[in-house]
Amino acid sequence: MEYENDGRGSGFGIRILIAIAMAIFGLFTYYSHTEVNPVTGEKQHISLTTDQEIALGLQAAPEMAAEMGGEVATTDPQSQVVKSIGQKVWQNSDAHRSPYQFAFHLLADSKTINAFALPGGQVFITRGLLDKLENEAQLAGVLGHEIGHVINRHAAEHMAKGQLGQLLAGAAGVATTDNRRGMSGAIVAQAVNQMTQLKFSRNDESEADDFGLKYMTQSGFDPRAMLGVMQILQDASRGNRQPEFLATHPHPEARLEKIKSFLAKTYPEGVPSYLTQGRPLNSPQNVNYR
Repeated sequence: MEYENDGRGSGFGIRILIAIAMAIFGLFTYYSHTEVNPVTGEKQHISLTTDQEIALGLQAAPEMAAEMGGEVATTDPQSQVVKSIGQKVWQNSDAHRSPYQFAFHLLADSKTINAFALPGGQVFITRGLLDKLENEAQLAGVLGHEIGHVINRHAAEHMAKGQLGQLLAGAAGVATTDNRRGMSGAIVAQAVNQMTQLKFSRNDESEADDFGLKYMTQSGFDPRAMLGVMQILQDASRGNRQPEFLATHPHPEARLEKIKSFLAKTYPEGVPSYLTQGRPLNSPQNVNYR
């Protein structure tokens, strides 16, 4: 009995070759774009220059601000405090050795508890978070954390990893197309890519925590203030949480324990007295308008 060749075997072989080529191209592109971070000395896989990061951050800043009520006027006392503390942390820490020119913005959203940074040095904090902070040291820790994201070029790293993940997921989709399990293969590939990005995000947050503690202490602020910040985040997260394995940020409880470990290791005889909590944010000098 003779069987006709319907071309499926050759078609499958072609798809495999295309998928392999896509994967090789993605891996080559990712690993061939490397730079040494001028502040941390870490070798990173990044496809953007620092000038491109700065341009991207400046371009995205107005849109990001608009999503959270817009930027508070620079004449507002709260906005001036954010800028002043941010500049102090930047200029008095290792962050000043970076090529980035940082700018610190207060957003009008009073309900959202958030702070974030765009590539290139644009740092934001919402009024919702600022109003819950008690003193300048807590604000310095939050802004130091966001400065840490920029210095470590986390956004640029994620963009490079995302491009690689998309190519690998696309390659898996090509390889499994026209197969009864092709759709599930593509979905699994996308899920793996997503989990990879979440893992890196959690690592990024831990790294930014470390740099935030370092930068705030270099600027003269008491790192114990971050314990209060984590308590604020812990209170805000109650009743609306994901399992930590799927969370983009480590749970505040885990971050609290890490801060305590940092304090015990760095200051075994106690935090020195020259590190200060700063002024209360609702002091006459830092009038807290709501």
